[in-house]
Amino acid sequence: MFLYDELKQENADLRNLLMQKEQEILQLEQSRKELEVQFTDLKMARTLSLYDKDIKDAKQRLSGLVREIDRCIALLNE
Repeated sequence: MFLYDELKQENADLRNLLMQKEQEILQLEQSRKELEVQFTDLKMARTLSLYDKDIKDAKQRLSGLVREIDRCIALLNE
């Protein structure tokens, strides 16, 4: 009878621990989802800011290439 009571108490303790862990898992999952949304937002914001910078860089590179092509054409015409 003593072993039965002891096992019953251990079972109840384990069930409580299991419920606590399930609640912790749910909280962590919710936190993960929130962080994932924040990460996606930050990634989008960074992409947009880099896009503006990339456009400026691309324009500068194209201007440099056009100048170099003009110089080459001028040398060929001489």
